Amino acid sequence: MATVRSKFRASSSETKEGTLFYQVIHNRVARQIHTDYKLRLQEWDAENKEIIFPPDIGEARRNYLVSLKNAIQEDTKRLKNVILRLEHERKSYTAEDVVTTYLAPADNRCFISFARNLVEQLKQIGRRCTAETYTTVINSFVRFRKERDILLDDVDSDLMAAYEAYLQSIGICPNSISFYMRNLRAIYNRSVDKELTAQRYPFKHVYTGIDKTVKRAVPLNVIRQIRNLDLSLHPAMDYARDVFMFSFYTRGMSFVDMAFLKKKDLQNGILSYRRHKTNQQLFIKWEKPMQELIDKYDTTDSPYLLPIIKNNGKDERQQYKSEAHRINSNLKKIGERLGLVIPLTTYVARHGWASIAKSKNIPIATISEAMGHDSEATTRIYLASLDTSVVDKANSLILKSVGTSSHFAD
Repeated sequence: MATVRSKFRASSSETKEGTLFYQVIHNRVARQIHTDYKLRLQEWDAENKEIIFPPDIGEARRNYLVSLKNAIQEDTKRLKNVILRLEHERKSYTAEDVVTTYLAPADNRCFISFARNLVEQLKQIGRRCTAETYTTVINSFVRFRKERDILLDDVDSDLMAAYEAYLQSIGICPNSISFYMRNLRAIYNRSVDKELTAQRYPFKHVYTGIDKTVKRAVPLNVIRQIRNLDLSLHPAMDYARDVFMFSFYTRGMSFVDMAFLKKKDLQNGILSYRRHKTNQQLFIKWEKPMQELIDKYDTTDSPYLLPIIKNNGKDERQQYKSEAHRINSNLKKIGERLGLVIPLTTYVARHGWASIAKSKNIPIATISEAMGHDSEATTRIYLASLDTSVVDKANSLILKSVGTSSHFAD
């Protein structure tokens, strides 16, 4: 096995500091790794290969030497980890292999650097949703690490247990913790696939499941109240309510799918679109209340069906995200007006449709096919087999229950 030694090279001038370097020896071949660490001759113990503290040393110099000593310990640990990994992965390796691996770019040896580089790669190939998800997760982990990167080889179960405890301490719910852990695991597994580190299963002791979420559905009478609320003096809230109702009318369509609906998607009384989340194609029979909402807004100069994205071709994804924030903020105000116990968001329309559909004895299979309510796997199975007319009939039944005039019958 290769060995590592810390060595000191004194300056030719007695008044100048010397430099530290590492020597890697394997099969009688030695290679050096230079550092920027500077020391005075009297601060190095040549026999024990370590920093010493001369008497009467000043506090500033002592602090410098302490930090330098810690840095040497970390470097030596990393070098030994490199050697252990090469021993495990290869039948033979050289001292040069150890040095090359050790000096690899940060994104090939440090977790946060690797993750950020992965995000850039995902953006370049058009996988912006995944890139944004990873960015959110990485930012959380960076706050936990106080901006300090960590070697891929040091990512272990103790680290992730500490991160889980940190998330719990700041009030993050179990499902969100699982969200962070599952995405960090995906990033980590990519580094393993690239053979940048050995698989240490660092997530085996943290929570990566999914708890049942707090109910976010509202009953039919609340949908009616939202629909009938007089918001004529509050245009922003009126618009948010219309978006909410459009989601409900279209079987709980997600906000991102509504934002990117185009006029060409509506043909011969059928609205067709692909879900951004799963890329599955859905078909919805166009109903009167949908058209009434569309007619309220002037989108003459836009290719989009709804006025969510207003500047075509100008960072449309950022427009959609900003609009989602504004709409949900106004929906929350509407919910407070109605005295709802849950925050009103566009997602409530989705859950509300499913809950009401179930109360109308519409088969679970039909609900799942309409909106992917139980799981994406179940949705894919039903999308491949169910006649969409079944879903259209279900939607028509629900819309009739809500009513399409300004005043609903009970």
